[in-house]
Amino acid sequence: MPPSKSSFLDKVLGRIGRLDKEGLQTVVQRLARERSFLETLFNTIEDGVLVADETGRVLYFNQAVTRLLGMQEGVSEGQHVNQFLPDLDWEKLARFDKSGGIRVTRHEFEIEYPRPRLISLYAAPLDGEAIGSSGVALILHDATEARQKTNEAIETERIQALTLLAASVAHEIGNPLNALHIHLQLMERELKKLGAVVREPGAGASSGSGRKTKADSLGGEAVEITQKLEKYLAVSKGEITRLDYIVTQFLQAIRPSAPQLRMASLNDVVKETLELLRPEIENRGIVIKERLARQLAASPIDVAQIKQALVNLVKNAAQSMTKGGVLSVQTDSGVDGVVVSIADTGGGIPQEQINRIFEPFYTTKKKGTGLGLMIVQRIVRDHGGRIDLESHVGKGTTFRIWLPLYERRTRLLSARHD
Repeated sequence: MPPSKSSFLDKVLGRIGRLDKEGLQTVVQRLARERSFLETLFNTIEDGVLVADETGRVLYFNQAVTRLLGMQEGVSEGQHVNQFLPDLDWEKLARFDKSGGIRVTRHEFEIEYPRPRLISLYAAPLDGEAIGSSGVALILHDATEARQKTNEAIETERIQALTLLAASVAHEIGNPLNALHIHLQLMERELKKLGAVVREPGAGASSGSGRKTKADSLGGEAVEITQKLEKYLAVSKGEITRLDYIVTQFLQAIRPSAPQLRMASLNDVVKETLELLRPEIENRGIVIKERLARQLAASPIDVAQIKQALVNLVKNAAQSMTKGGVLSVQTDSGVDGVVVSIADTGGGIPQEQINRIFEPFYTTKKKGTGLGLMIVQRIVRDHGGRIDLESHVGKGTTFRIWLPLYERRTRLLSARHD
């Protein structure tokens, strides 16, 4: 069934041949008013509306399209739609348009210009179900924020699941670890006593002759066994300490504390962090380059938490450079905020791993817990900031943290007075 025409156009087309000059002028004026009304309507909606002819050339676009795709009025008309949407399969849309029938297609893709966004696109032929080509209407919806909210909801659910897991497991792990640690200390203490006895002069001597007696052999063997046990105990204590660190990191990740905000200088926190880690970094043969902004406004931060985040990032950067390198730390003023960047000249992170780098327990290091970057991301989000990552394989990685200059305030609804 063909789509119904508007009543006004239906009447006009039925008697177009009988209209005089004044009648035609009236029709044109009304059509102009309707066009103006539609343009005003299209320019007020948030979604982009773009119309292309049967060859894919742009005929019309509203103001939302200029914001999403960077198109310019009076310049972009007549250009092919793929120039602005390179991932759009225009040939497929054109075939749908030509074949007729009700065909509304949906596509989802990312664009990089004028800024990275996720776009949901709906396309429908201008002539409805008619066979043939007359062009296509494209509706562009910015789905970036929706995807971010979805990702945040998934992350929240993941954190809740981890919290439930921690409540039942962390305590059970912590008690045996403490017991093992205490008993290892007791064993180490008794082993030292045994070693002192074994090593006493003449402890193994049973004869005044120069011959080596059986007691001497047993004493030498006891010393060797004692030394081996000391090494085994040292390894065991190191592994206990590492397990305790993992449990501590785990608990910090799933039981976050609200930041205690106060006005402080990000530069001071960066300097304290670098001074704390400088011996470890320089011991690896890594050169530290500091480029701190001279006049950086104070911002509302929890100094301890931001320092914890920076320690994680700086350590990760240092550990990514196995044969020396350069660690660059820079601060700057951003839009309504302050920025700190930490860059390394390590091996970089492959593209397939970047999307998972903030996931809990996902790590690219052999002995990593996979919780450090998760904690960093949580701290930054609790401050109302954001963290960006840029990495190139073989060249290095850069983390950028943006923190707001002003504390977010809760907006309360005014009381109603009836």
